[in-house]
Amino acid sequence: MLQLFTLIYLLPVAISAALYVSRGGHSNWRSADRSSVGLLRPARENPEAVVRVFSARTVSWRGIFATHSWIVIKEHDARAYQRYDYTAWGRPIWVDRFEPDARWFGSVPQVVFAADGAQAQAMIPTIRAAIHEYRYSNIGDYHLWPGPNSNTFIATVMRAVPEMRVSLPPTAVGKDYPYDGRWWGVTPSHTGVCINFGGYFGITMGWVEGLEVNVLGAVAGLDLRRPALKLPGLGRLGVPG
Repeated sequence: MLQLFTLIYLLPVAISAALYVSRGGHSNWRSADRSSVGLLRPARENPEAVVRVFSARTVSWRGIFATHSWIVIKEHDARAYQRYDYTAWGRPIWVDRFEPDARWFGSVPQVVFAADGAQAQAMIPTIRAAIHEYRYSNIGDYHLWPGPNSNTFIATVMRAVPEMRVSLPPTAVGKDYPYDGRWWGVTPSHTGVCINFGGYFGITMGWVEGLEVNVLGAVAGLDLRRPALKLPGLGRLGVPG
């Protein structure tokens, strides 16, 4: 069992740490690049409604283990995007503090979910309601580990909009934190079930999420729908999600 744990949980994190060191680590967060990477068209040139979920390696050495997630929305004919982040600074829900598709303190984001047009427009009222009603929205509610953190926030919004039918990356530490306090429930995609004990340990089984085993926030598992391994630190290895 110890060898299996080392192979599945410790070795991937060690490889991720080695990659972090080989890249020279992240720069000082105050001077890190937070510019747009061009994943979104300028809002004034795009009349369609838009919903995007982004994820990027988090700040400094914590990026060895974890990613930060955020959501961007735009109604039909709106002239600007709105970006929602959940952070440790001040009131945790931040609106438009960064460019919608910006690097997260130097880390290039990946698109986790994308919807446009009528599909996106239909989701936006539910997304807004989930953000407005988010129970951990006061100063001091954010907790880096095991949660609630940025990934708990986005997973909760996704749970309110099961039409998204996607899963956050396995490196989204905190996504399994039990937002409603229950130790069991349906997965955010509503295609399976999950058991979780305070975000420290848990098992998720779903058609969209695949099989995931959470040990102290680190997630390992398998995706059968789009074949891939899910490993702590390294993330998803296989067919793109």
